[in-house]
Amino acid sequence: MKKRGWLIVVLALAFTAAPALGQAQGTIQGTVRSADSGLGLGNARVEVPSLGRVTLSNGAGAFTIGDVPAGTYALEVRLLGYGLQTVEFTVGSGQTVNVDVVLGVSAFELDEVVVTGSRTRPRTVTESMVPIDVIPFREIEQQAETNIDFMLRNVIPSFNVNMQPISDAATISRPANLRGLASDHTLVLVNGKRRHRGAVISWLGGGLSDGAQGPDISAIPGIALQQVEVLRDGASAQYGSDAIAGVLNFQLKNERSGGSLQFKSGQYYDGGTFVDGAGRQWDGDGNQVSVAGNFGIPLGQSGFANLSLEYGNQDPTDRAIQRSDAAALRSAGNTAVRTPSAQVWGSPRVSDDFKLWLNTGYNFDDDEQVYAFGGLSTKEVDGGFFFRNPNTRGGVFSADGGATLLVGDVLEARGLGTASCPTVTITNDVPDPVALQQVFDDPNCFTFQERFPGGFTPQFGGHAVDASVVGGVKGQTDGGVFWDASASWGRNLADYFIYNTVNAALGPETPTSFDPGFYNQEELSLNLDLSYRINEVASLAGGLERREERFEIGQGEEDSWTIGPYAAQGFSSASNGFPGFSPLASGDWARRNIAVYADLNLGRANDPW
Repeated sequence: MKKRGWLIVVLALAFTAAPALGQAQGTIQGTVRSADSGLGLGNARVEVPSLGRVTLSNGAGAFTIGDVPAGTYALEVRLLGYGLQTVEFTVGSGQTVNVDVVLGVSAFELDEVVVTGSRTRPRTVTESMVPIDVIPFREIEQQAETNIDFMLRNVIPSFNVNMQPISDAATISRPANLRGLASDHTLVLVNGKRRHRGAVISWLGGGLSDGAQGPDISAIPGIALQQVEVLRDGASAQYGSDAIAGVLNFQLKNERSGGSLQFKSGQYYDGGTFVDGAGRQWDGDGNQVSVAGNFGIPLGQSGFANLSLEYGNQDPTDRAIQRSDAAALRSAGNTAVRTPSAQVWGSPRVSDDFKLWLNTGYNFDDDEQVYAFGGLSTKEVDGGFFFRNPNTRGGVFSADGGATLLVGDVLEARGLGTASCPTVTITNDVPDPVALQQVFDDPNCFTFQERFPGGFTPQFGGHAVDASVVGGVKGQTDGGVFWDASASWGRNLADYFIYNTVNAALGPETPTSFDPGFYNQEELSLNLDLSYRINEVASLAGGLERREERFEIGQGEEDSWTIGPYAAQGFSSASNGFPGFSPLASGDWARRNIAVYADLNLGRANDPW
């Protein structure tokens, strides 16, 4: 009897609970729109935190979250460049609730969305499985610097850009270092896409970037950036050996309206002047002027075009005091030695620094988005080299360390015998005036003191051109797989020049300006990225990439590398300071890479750590 009574109770309870267990789940649907334009916003992250349910809005801003139990919940919506919006809603059993959300443009904080550090869906900074620094545009634009590399140096820990006064080709493209590693140990991304490398191979002599070929980030105008994401710890485990030092992801602005203008100018002025290696006089020190603008333009009902421009000039700086050997020459009566300093020690002159960048996108109603971005930048950089002492410089003025002048025999160089040129000894920094005059008077004898009695300081620089374009399509399948197919092309060119110098082996016929050649780096990449959120705990990602790289060394003019007829007499060959690229050194090299990756993210539903 007792058993039958318990059975009746259990059946009654089960019958009572059956309707509750059979209740249908609710559905939330709606649209995410921009407060500025009223248009739908794609790729917004829509989440019910208490349930761990997350989805992304489609190209028109629409979203749907199903299987929501009856109750009252908070809905959080985030999108890169917009502030967090929280909306409370109540859903009943089997009910579909419509929730429209309007997002306003906002500065980035710790709860904003980042794409670096995750191969799958975007995350907030606090949710990311790795520590990420997010540098918002407001923090970047407040810097007094005009170049983005120096701006970032002031706001990113362990990021450093070192301007060397005399650094050969690195004067044109400054290597940037993260965590004290070489510049090509940092993976640089723009809108999550790999940026091409620069053409310059850095060689500063004993420096940490020796032999490195990193991207030239100075070609990106600071006003074009929405934010910069910095990933350091664990970067190589996720992004490969290119990211040993970390990852820098530059997110471009995507506003479709409004704009801004910037003007920056500065100079150190103490009332003095200085003269560079080419004899040009500069008032003050390092005058900088930069003008920049950013404008948003709507494209149709759901597209945008965001344009950024920057133009600037920078005068050289000089922090040198007179070299001891140059001061000794002046004291000995050589008034041709330049004063106040024979050798400039400071930043180079940068002329016509122009940058143009465009970021575009268009959302379609069928969960697809077409996007494209790219930029063009040009500039001319002109700096100095070390001073060539008119008594001691080997291969040009002397062959024995300054005991005697190096005197060229024209007849011997032409195979016509010898002119029996006199020996010019040097005593107390003064060449023998009698013997020196004999050399000057004899047309078959010469010394470079005839052309450069006070020595010379070569001036070296180059024309830099950087161009890139990225285009692609991304969307979501009916099965919830996010896909992104893209192609990118990039080129960086450094075309060198050097003047106020000689090819000593050419003797009196040497020119004083040369075209030593160029470096050119070109890359083409094809990418396909896939990601799928299995459930609240697991996400799967994968993809493939094909990249072609081409590096070219352009041959310099013949006078910049040829071995002249006076080489046998001890005169050095090639343009002094930066030898031109000979047929032996010039060439064209290419390689092709194919890579495949897979990524699995696991975590607890309500605790991403």
